[in-house]
Amino acid sequence: MNTIQLFGSSFALLSVIFGAFGAHLLKKLLPESALQSFEVGVRYMMYHGLALLLLSVLPVEEKSWISKFFIGGTVLFSFSIFFLSLQPILKLNLKWLGPVTPIGGMFLVVGWIVLLLDFI
Repeated sequence: MNTIQLFGSSFALLSVIFGAFGAHLLKKLLPESALQSFEVGVRYMMYHGLALLLLSVLPVEEKSWISKFFIGGTVLFSFSIFFLSLQPILKLNLKWLGPVTPIGGMFLVVGWIVLLLDFI
């Protein structure tokens, strides 16, 4: 299996697991705002997992760069949101992760721009 497919299927799998975790367990433990943030991380992980799976079969010239931006962006964006959302449960001060989320978001945007330019 190639790396893009491995990350794509892993992100999709994790988003289902984390989504169920959030809907059933975290709903009882987190404030609504933290739960909503957690769900954003899950949603973006699924979107980019599916995007990576699709990318793996498309004839795209910049596939390597796009996948790197999607993988790095998803890890930075979604996982920083997960940890920030879980602060009340973990009882840790993870506020320093706050700037990581928009960096991950920028990686995702750049990946989409490169894909768009490749299509053009």
